[in-house]
Amino acid sequence: MENTGAKASSTERIWTKDFIFICFANFFIFLGFQMTLPTIPLFVQDLGGSDQMIGIITGVFTFSALLVRPNAGHALESLGRKFVYLLGLAIFVLSVGSFAFITSVVFLFLMRFVQGVGWGYSTTATGTIATDLIPPKRRGEGMGYFGLSGNLALAFGPSLGLFLYGYISFTWLFLIAASLGIVALLLATQINYKKVEKPSETENKKKFDIFEKSAIEPSLLLFFITTTFGGIASFLPLYTAQQNVAGIEWYFLLFAFFLMISRAFAGRLYDRYGHISVFLPGTVSILIAMLLLVWLPNSFILFVAASMYGLGFGAVQPALQAWAVDKAAVNRKGMANATFFSFFDLGVGTGAIAFGQIAFLLGYSYIYLASAISIVFSITLYIYLLIYHKKHPVR
Repeated sequence: MENTGAKASSTERIWTKDFIFICFANFFIFLGFQMTLPTIPLFVQDLGGSDQMIGIITGVFTFSALLVRPNAGHALESLGRKFVYLLGLAIFVLSVGSFAFITSVVFLFLMRFVQGVGWGYSTTATGTIATDLIPPKRRGEGMGYFGLSGNLALAFGPSLGLFLYGYISFTWLFLIAASLGIVALLLATQINYKKVEKPSETENKKKFDIFEKSAIEPSLLLFFITTTFGGIASFLPLYTAQQNVAGIEWYFLLFAFFLMISRAFAGRLYDRYGHISVFLPGTVSILIAMLLLVWLPNSFILFVAASMYGLGFGAVQPALQAWAVDKAAVNRKGMANATFFSFFDLGVGTGAIAFGQIAFLLGYSYIYLASAISIVFSITLYIYLLIYHKKHPVR
């Protein structure tokens, strides 16, 4: 009996060697990415680009990632986790390193497209790899912990990028970001990856298999939430400068700090009580943050908005990802993650491009009003789905 209990306990462990390695690899690639997140708009301005161009260059990155995610999902099940992950990391490193030598908006546009391809492959793979390594009964909790690796990068990455921007050239900034990706690539080579079962001939013959049906509902909810991220990543540094509100570096630190606090308990709530326990409180918190950014009279309100956004996003994102993966069949986990991140990218890209137009026509504050409306859409859709599934339970 004791041996059986010890064996069961061992199989329920989250913090294995491979899980720790995937978390560290995820941290370094996200750190390199997050360094460029608030500095790319500044780089576009330095190259002579407009607000509209900032939105387009942000958007092309996410849309190129979106285009390759279905292919990445299939490749994860046919070519294996390791091949897809290392390929994505390598493309990402080369593209970010190329930014150091770019002198025109046109070439930046092209390389941002390539960067999105690498990001699409690597992030689809890493979410699936983490899912493989986490015991199913602790998936919500485990995905929360895994998300912390990205959150820690978010805590330091944007602030580090903005700090370095004040002291070094864009050339060195992008080379440093690329070198962090190389560290992630080296760590990824040390992971023991799950062997995949080859898909059947029937599955291979499927046409237009570009998403996992069971993951659509949580992914669609995510879409309306991540549009807000496009507005913050692309335009908040410019908006705060226009408003003469100091502390944009602290915004990203506070956002990430409260994101980590939220993730520490939201995953367990999901495992015990389901998505209803975290989705509505999380989205209401994000809604309040967006309305505060519309107002934005001073640094204190900026910091409160960062805290509310971090609490909300930290609760909602891992819960929706766990929901998307839980419903998928064993041989469709890769496609479920691909579907989830496709909608993530679609939200960010749509938001960035649309908000570029809004900023040009109406001003930066209207970006966050539109973001608040998008969150209301997500809440409304969620309530509709709850009612629908209560009336039409799955048997």
